Amino acid sequence: MKDKIAIVTGGSRGIGRGICECLAQEGATVVACARNMNALTELAAEVKAKEYQGSISPHALDVSSQAAIEELVDSVEADHGKIDILVNNAGITRDGLLMSMDDDQFEDVLTTNLRSAFWMTRAVSKYMVRKKSGRIINISSVAGVMGNPGQTNYAASKAGLIGFSKSVAKELGKRKITCNVVAPGFITTDMTASLPDSVTGPAKELIPLRRFGEVGEVAKVVVFLASEAASYITGQVIVVDGGMHM
Repeated sequence: MKDKIAIVTGGSRGIGRGICECLAQEGATVVACARNMNALTELAAEVKAKEYQGSISPHALDVSSQAAIEELVDSVEADHGKIDILVNNAGITRDGLLMSMDDDQFEDVLTTNLRSAFWMTRAVSKYMVRKKSGRIINISSVAGVMGNPGQTNYAASKAGLIGFSKSVAKELGKRKITCNVVAPGFITTDMTASLPDSVTGPAKELIPLRRFGEVGEVAKVVVFLASEAASYITGQVIVVDGGMHM
């Protein structure tokens, strides 16, 4: 990953933070984007202290703003002369049952989880096409593969990412640009750590490996897809869920 320039959205915590760190460890310069600039600055300092080959360049970004996305992408290209890797990881939940879900709950999730990936990919792709190379990795969810009650908005956005990615893969493949999806299951993050045992216990019973995954186990799959080792893989969905869905 030395000399590679990567953009990662939702990079301040959880899976996104792990992806940023893993890419930097492999030598990439990672433009880590999120609303929480303090968390990004802390991440950059931690990576620098660990003396990885790569580095973290923190950038505040609201992915619900098309203008902000386009400005960021143009500035990264201007600063570095290229964009090699894009990881669309930013995502939110606004859970609720279908019959009681309001329009804003649905639209907010679709905008952050799906529409932002469209804006970001469109903005980055023009530079990748010019260079005739690139890696695009979209972070979906097992909910987008199998659905989940109380998450019609979230599941729709994550399923949409899968269809979007397959279409992008077919459009951009002739330009030597790959586009793949990673769909995590239950991963140990701040969010899952706050769940009660009454939820986590039954969930683990559904997982053949009988445990939640670790952030690094998702991040390493992303790094693989971003590497030359995955040069002949595109349009694929890699589910990282301990076998929960098969």
